[in-house]
Amino acid sequence: MCGIAGLFLKQGVVAPACLDDAAKKMFHRGPDGKGTYIRDGLGLIHTRLSIIDLAQGGQPLYSQDQQQVLIANGEIYNYIELKKELSDYGHQFSTHSDCEPILAAHLQYGEDFLRKLHGMFAFALYDSNTGELILARDRLGIKPLFIYEDNAGVYFGSELKALMAVAGKDFEVNPAGIVQFLQNNFTSAQTSLFKDIGRVLPGEVVVIKNGEIVNRRRYWSPSDIASYSGSHEAAISTFDALMHEVMHTHIRTDVPFGLFLSGGVDSAVLLSMLDRQIDGPLRTYSVGFPDSQVANELNAAAAIAKQFNTEHIVLELSQQELLHALPHAIWAADELMGDYANLPVAMLAKRAAQDLKVVFSGEGGDEVFAGYARYRQSFIKRGLKQLCYPGSGGFRMSKTINRSWESQLFSSELNELTGVWADPFKSAWQALPATMPLVSRMQAVDIQTWLADDLLVKADRMLMAFGVEGRVPFLDHRVVEFGLSLPSAMKISGKTGKYFLRQWAESYLPKNHLYAPKRGFTVPIGDWLKGSVLDQLELLLPIQPGIQRWFNSEGIKNLVKRQRSSGDVTQAVWRIWQFAIWHRIFIDNNGVEPPVQTDPIGILQL
Repeated sequence: MCGIAGLFLKQGVVAPACLDDAAKKMFHRGPDGKGTYIRDGLGLIHTRLSIIDLAQGGQPLYSQDQQQVLIANGEIYNYIELKKELSDYGHQFSTHSDCEPILAAHLQYGEDFLRKLHGMFAFALYDSNTGELILARDRLGIKPLFIYEDNAGVYFGSELKALMAVAGKDFEVNPAGIVQFLQNNFTSAQTSLFKDIGRVLPGEVVVIKNGEIVNRRRYWSPSDIASYSGSHEAAISTFDALMHEVMHTHIRTDVPFGLFLSGGVDSAVLLSMLDRQIDGPLRTYSVGFPDSQVANELNAAAAIAKQFNTEHIVLELSQQELLHALPHAIWAADELMGDYANLPVAMLAKRAAQDLKVVFSGEGGDEVFAGYARYRQSFIKRGLKQLCYPGSGGFRMSKTINRSWESQLFSSELNELTGVWADPFKSAWQALPATMPLVSRMQAVDIQTWLADDLLVKADRMLMAFGVEGRVPFLDHRVVEFGLSLPSAMKISGKTGKYFLRQWAESYLPKNHLYAPKRGFTVPIGDWLKGSVLDQLELLLPIQPGIQRWFNSEGIKNLVKRQRSSGDVTQAVWRIWQFAIWHRIFIDNNGVEPPVQTDPIGILQL
């Protein structure tokens, strides 16, 4: 697990200083080493977090004939099997790195080489024979990769901070990105918070030659998944074998690992699988909020930890600890995310980093096996939303800030873009075949938007900010393909979602845990946005440069007053507060990292 960045210029020679600047910006992603490659107008930089082949796995990596060079972020879980397969064709390897087979696979299989890779990855591979630089991202978008093209060339990086360093320029704030964040929690697809900066999409490969993008194509899509037609019993048997194989390859590491254990189904399933794969107790980590009235899952997590005899670490966080984690979490995320869970996940990562470098977590279980209530929404509700938002299927068509508040809060520029929040969901819906089963289609929209651009951003950035790699077995592409292929009746039973996964897991976990009502991971933001915090926000938010540029100050004051009187605009206040902090860090202060514990009010007073 690492950080990568680079540039490919049309003319001229790369200055090493810009690569060094990028390395500094992503040192947290790779504190164990740095490697650079420069060839005329091409520059590549890699910062390493050592996980596999600690002694020899440094990058860049080179092909046997030295004509190809690679920098990669992530893990190739089937590298042992892939090395054996490639060795049979005569390829030789100089390291035990899991990423080195990428080079030989490209030589052996050409354009199809990406289909051979099982794992999470974002990489840059330069072939001096063709003069082409290949950028690729794993099928689900577990690992990030941003991209920017201008008249001088193409630039990329694992994080916006690194990309901006290699580009050596200041970028303008993107108003469409602001609207998407405020309404959806996150920005999506090719929209980011900076104008002209997009993403290499999940399951996409981008080819660059002579400093220009010459081809972009998707090598994987949920649209290609065929429906399962076998029996329920066969499905249970097939999935059982698949999960054991996935977990067998996912535990390949030369460093200790642990598990983030909530009180829910997904992390408990992973614990039961890991318990069968390893000797000795596993370290598990849970978080709760003792001074809050919100429900937490500490008791359920503790019960499962006790059943499997884990070394269980419980982190109980105060309001101040969580709130003071906000500025650093915003810095770590690069882009704005309204997800409250960023804060406890960041604090868990900070604690886990004291013990290990790799943590498993249950991201993807709900999307892959239809756990959310929105997949069970009535036909009437979806039909009404489809009428209001044609081309959306009526799915995901709810925004945070209503039209009345938009007109009060937004600047004229933002008000001209009030409809862009729905674009990612509409595009994803329309790109899927109409013949796809309804529940699977909804899952696929979530996988390509909410999962890729929110949950997996959290899983990557909050952990990597503290030098910890996150592994998410439910998002092995084979598990995703299996889950999406299942008929709806296997996934949903009455009001019970994720029904197939629960039934399969009955062999491993107690039924009372598997069928307990879904509570979600709740963070007590509503408890915080009251009293003196609101008093200070009422004074400080309207005078922030970013707020004055993009919002109506009087509308901001009215919003805070509404929160004080009714408490029903918590999400809007929270996101606007986040935007003010983000603007202070990235625009006013050039992306300088704040301390891990920073007063989120005080940072606005600097």
